[in-house]
Amino acid sequence: MLRPERMSKVSVTGSRRVMGHVIEAIHELNLVHLSEYRGEFEGFDQGTPTEGAESASERLVTIRSLESILDIDAADAGPTRIVDEEELEASLPEIRETVNSLDDRRSELRDQLRAIDDEIDAVEPFVSLGLDLDLLTGYDSLEVAVGEGDPAAVRDALARTDDIRAYEVFSGDGIAAAFVYPSAGAATVLDDALVGVEFNRLPIPDASGDPETHLEDLEHERATVESKLDSVATELEEVRVEHGAFLLAAEETLSIEVQKAEAPLQFATTKRAFVAEGWIPSDRYADLMDAVRDAVGDRVDVEELERAAYTPTHGHETETVADGGTMGEDQPPTIQDNPRSASPFELLVEVINRPRYWEVDPTIILLLTFPAFFGFMIGDVGYGLLYTAAGYWLWNSFDSDAFQSLGGIAIWSGAFTVLFGILYGEVFGTHIITTYVWEGALGLAGPPMEKGLHAGSFARLWLTLSVLVGILHLGVGWVLGFVNDARVHGTKAAFLENGSWLLILVSIWLWIFSEQAMGSKPAFLVGEDSVFNAHPIPLGFEALPALVLVDIPLGPVGTLPLSLWLAGVFLGLALAIVGEWSHFGPAALLVGVLESLTNGLVNVISYTRIAIVLLAKAGMAFVVNLLVFGAYEETHGAETIVHFTYSGHVPAGAEPLFGGLIHMGVVGILGGIVVLLAGHLVVLLLGVTSAGLQAVRLEYVEFFGKFYEGGGAKYDPFGYRRTYTTED
Repeated sequence: MLRPERMSKVSVTGSRRVMGHVIEAIHELNLVHLSEYRGEFEGFDQGTPTEGAESASERLVTIRSLESILDIDAADAGPTRIVDEEELEASLPEIRETVNSLDDRRSELRDQLRAIDDEIDAVEPFVSLGLDLDLLTGYDSLEVAVGEGDPAAVRDALARTDDIRAYEVFSGDGIAAAFVYPSAGAATVLDDALVGVEFNRLPIPDASGDPETHLEDLEHERATVESKLDSVATELEEVRVEHGAFLLAAEETLSIEVQKAEAPLQFATTKRAFVAEGWIPSDRYADLMDAVRDAVGDRVDVEELERAAYTPTHGHETETVADGGTMGEDQPPTIQDNPRSASPFELLVEVINRPRYWEVDPTIILLLTFPAFFGFMIGDVGYGLLYTAAGYWLWNSFDSDAFQSLGGIAIWSGAFTVLFGILYGEVFGTHIITTYVWEGALGLAGPPMEKGLHAGSFARLWLTLSVLVGILHLGVGWVLGFVNDARVHGTKAAFLENGSWLLILVSIWLWIFSEQAMGSKPAFLVGEDSVFNAHPIPLGFEALPALVLVDIPLGPVGTLPLSLWLAGVFLGLALAIVGEWSHFGPAALLVGVLESLTNGLVNVISYTRIAIVLLAKAGMAFVVNLLVFGAYEETHGAETIVHFTYSGHVPAGAEPLFGGLIHMGVVGILGGIVVLLAGHLVVLLLGVTSAGLQAVRLEYVEFFGKFYEGGGAKYDPFGYRRTYTTED
């Protein structure tokens, strides 16, 4: 689970006379990730496609073009079938001619429709003028302009122009038409006169007669063209229904044919022999041997050249199985080996990048942590059920692997949200489970866990637990970083690079939880008021012992008690500096010191966002329910308990917080319903954008940054999973 499936480099060598049979056998097996030949073997050339590859490729391009024109998708598929050469020769040319003819006709009609629409847009403004279109052009002595503008402003501008003998302005619905008779010898008088006037000039249509009548003719013509377009669309739909299944099956048949025909491009060949190499899961090597021998007997040699170890050297380190060279230094492809339950979380890993073959695959850790982070932050049965339902819908409604993975992540996250919601005793922020299960059926004083700012001791507990979770999560990250680096650089370098950080992290926080300098530390972490001393977790823990090893004299300042925990910090710091020096030299010392001193604190404190989001979401849901139902407070010892007033009754001695909209008449009830639905919808959506994004951030930034790089090659076996065709 934490590393990919073991891969082996295999070689198939034989006579070119049987190469086609070998290609068929390997293709049907759909297991070998072929390596590309780049001229590594003396006397061998890159292979060439087999006969018919070009023709099959051209047909495949044609079919995909037809599918695009007809908008064919998987829903048009029929029963699986065999598509042979005779059917392709008989049907494909006829379908292509029909579809291309209809598509050309559709394009012509669309061009006509665009031209008519442009002409309609040009004529419409002139309808309100009430002037025939042929009266607007064709003058030798008059200048005419039509445009959008204020007719009064146009008249004023023309009246102020000396070079105009006479003018007239017609208007309607914001359109003005100006006719100007210039003085003798004057030119472009109208344009000059309209300078400075808000006047958007319109082109005059090349038409005559009444513009309204012309517009009606254009609209009639447009309706005729649209009708013809509908007829063409109907004919294309009939072709799609009649031939869609055939085209999908033909595309699959030709895709397989082209794939096989172009396979020799990845082989090393001579006139008489060929060599093909590739990667295969090690436990499937026997299947490859059997498939090839069943196809061609002993006329080829199948070898397992090497078995890739989980240690990189020049891309990968190998366990040699057979003598002889191999083509290329390609790294083994990565097949993530995770249980089905964890497979949706491979999407979150691949957002960063696919793990390299020798690298730890964090998918299973994401399964264990991401839903728990999310569920803990939201912790509500009602929201959790909705998240789970949304995830199931995504999983069940889409064929896309990405959507199905998102659905799986949502289902897991929703399930953990329900689990924590039961422990918090909440359904949409109300305490129904607390009242009827924890207090009613089980007779407890309250739920095992509480959230919200009103539960002050629990709020401090969640901050403390967030810190502890951060220490554990980061610690696991540095352990995985040690494992990765040990494979690449050796144990010593891995310890300096990762063990030093882990030692600093643990030592700093052991010191923080110790009794040394207790007065300068948060009271809820150590001391009598510690969350682990009395309430809410009465473990009797105040602080770890100081374990002072020696008092270091500091002259007039006094002494520094060097505890075991501080000694661990200084030792880790020294190891980190040595590691930085060995990697980058003395220039990195300052950066290494600063990072070492801050990361152990800052990275862990970043996890307090878990508690912060938890409190924020609980507060939002509380406010929504407070506005709708109303609430009152009761004090029991040091704790203040809040109850929603569903019935409107407030017990004697309780402190009312708000009366509640549903207790304020019909208008209040209607308003309460709106607030209830809208408010909880907002909380539900913000749960995804806040709890979801914060959980992702902790995984990617804090956790992945300690050990993960990615960049692995995708396993792409030579073969095809048939969907629309069959060989039987």
